[in-house]
Amino acid sequence: MTAVTQPTALPPPVTSLSRDDARRMALRAQGLLGAPDRRAGVHGVLRHLGAVQLDTISVLARSHELVPYARLGAVGRPAVEAAYWATAPSGAPAARPHSFEYWSHAACILPIEEWPHFAFRRRAWRARGHRWHVMEDSERSCAAVLDRLTADGPLTTSDLGGGRKGGEWWDWSETKIAVEWLLDTGQVVCTQRRAWKRVYDLAERAVPDALLHDDLDDAECLRRLVAQAGAAMGVATRADLADYHRLKAEQVDAVVADSGLVPVEVEGWGKPAWADPAALAAPPRGRHRTTLLSPFDSLIWDRPRTERIFGFTHRLEAYVPRPKRIHGYFAMPLLAGGRLVGRVDPAREGTTLVARQVSMQGPKAVAPMAQALREAATWVGCDSVRVDRCDDRKLADALRLELTHMSD
Repeated sequence: MTAVTQPTALPPPVTSLSRDDARRMALRAQGLLGAPDRRAGVHGVLRHLGAVQLDTISVLARSHELVPYARLGAVGRPAVEAAYWATAPSGAPAARPHSFEYWSHAACILPIEEWPHFAFRRRAWRARGHRWHVMEDSERSCAAVLDRLTADGPLTTSDLGGGRKGGEWWDWSETKIAVEWLLDTGQVVCTQRRAWKRVYDLAERAVPDALLHDDLDDAECLRRLVAQAGAAMGVATRADLADYHRLKAEQVDAVVADSGLVPVEVEGWGKPAWADPAALAAPPRGRHRTTLLSPFDSLIWDRPRTERIFGFTHRLEAYVPRPKRIHGYFAMPLLAGGRLVGRVDPAREGTTLVARQVSMQGPKAVAPMAQALREAATWVGCDSVRVDRCDDRKLADALRLELTHMSD
């Protein structure tokens, strides 16, 4: 593995930013301030963000669908899937993918152009020699998977013979361990999900020839990922840059000076920060998006950063026992006027979008909440909105009245 050089002393900041400057830069960098790039569409959102997190939870829609919706509005859900996953008609040569799935912030959809940048992570897996599961006969099991994919691929785990031995979800079969190991180390790639199952193919068949290499050394991979993260966030601390693609702090330290990002200081942050020069060159302007955000949206997936930028504490409670939940199973923050001003735990009952639990930061958040709920309902095919609970009775009455006026 190529050694990463040691960091040099931090240079002095080139400028000082106010809290509001940093907040607006972050919003614009994330595509939530200014006119959306509708011509580039969902694929443009993916390229700009650099990573869209996947998650199994589906309430209004799955998180990877909610991310472009938040930026582009009511883009058709089939169009979202088509933009992520390239498919070919039966009998046709495999289409070149727009993206691939790999380990970034978590399991994420990544632009196919980033394949070379994750060579450092594939090498790290190879050096480790195994994932958390250990195969009984790795050489035989991996060869069997590669032979099947060569002859019959692309295939799901079920096509390959099944993912579990019959016990709990983590009790993987030898075949499942093998194909995931091959994905970790880059011999196999996932460029599509079918009924939420990964579809595996040979990397040499799915990844374009110009990108199918591990030529970049560790330092160059890290430099490019830090630069990409900085551009996607606008302005960020070292911890922010590390969290975006789940790098180590020392890895960021070793390359940030050569990433093209420039040192700045931000009011109230108390730690050194780095900014994208393009974000500094033009003050953020334009309309703020009013929308509900997935808890896994890259604007807010880093909880300490969310608190620092928006003064908003958010926690995913899906895995919290029901009696201990405060805001609900899948509470979605409300973004309006460039601030996080409320949250709602949504559900669907037939053609009704149900706001199971709502909280808002004062009367000014009522109209944006109603707008966001109505737009979300239309997007997922609901024709009405019902508010079940709200932590403020007067605000609940005002929200119901606003929704009634909007439906008249």
